[in-house]
Amino acid sequence: MTSYENLRHDSEILHLIDSANDVLGAIGYTEHGRAHCVKTGTDASRILETLGYSEKECELARIAGLLHDTGNAVNRCDHAQSGAFLAFQLLKDRDFPFEDIVAVTTAIGHHDEKTAAPVTPLAAALILADKSDVRTSRVRNKNDIYTDIHDRVNYAVTESKLTVLKDRRLIILELEIDTYICPVMEYFEIFLERMVLCKKSAAFLGCDFELIINDTRLL
Repeated sequence: MTSYENLRHDSEILHLIDSANDVLGAIGYTEHGRAHCVKTGTDASRILETLGYSEKECELARIAGLLHDTGNAVNRCDHAQSGAFLAFQLLKDRDFPFEDIVAVTTAIGHHDEKTAAPVTPLAAALILADKSDVRTSRVRNKNDIYTDIHDRVNYAVTESKLTVLKDRRLIILELEIDTYICPVMEYFEIFLERMVLCKKSAAFLGCDFELIINDTRLL
């Protein structure tokens, strides 16, 4: 069976990720390319590993993270669902076991906040990893930060840390925000829905979720 490492260097998959990222760049979205996809998969896998899930489930989390935004190559609208169909075919062509394909596509199909739901541990981990990836380096055009709130919020985040405490059954997202660039309220203006979703996803995994910004717990 093809492994995550093989997929991460697969020319067709990389081309699809790059194409999806180019589409979002053309319509003014932050980076959704290789860096975001690999980080999402790595963090989703780490969440499951820390909570005691099997190596196979952790591997599937890395794969789901790698492929989760490929649907943007089709259209931003309903990209979770189109990405799930793309992932299904990509993994089928590479001889993945059917049950693993279904697990990955289910997670991908439920990761976008408009239709998201933590329906499986894999989906919950993918949601948490994806929604917590807020960082300066995702901003493409630094000139837009004063006109685009998404760019401004990402640009203002100088440090981001996602911590999983197994013994306390607690998942913590800690952010440092430069309030000269973006007040904390603007973070909530665009990310409150995502943070509530993170709280639901943590609960699905049997954990509480905390959001700490500039050393103050806000959720």
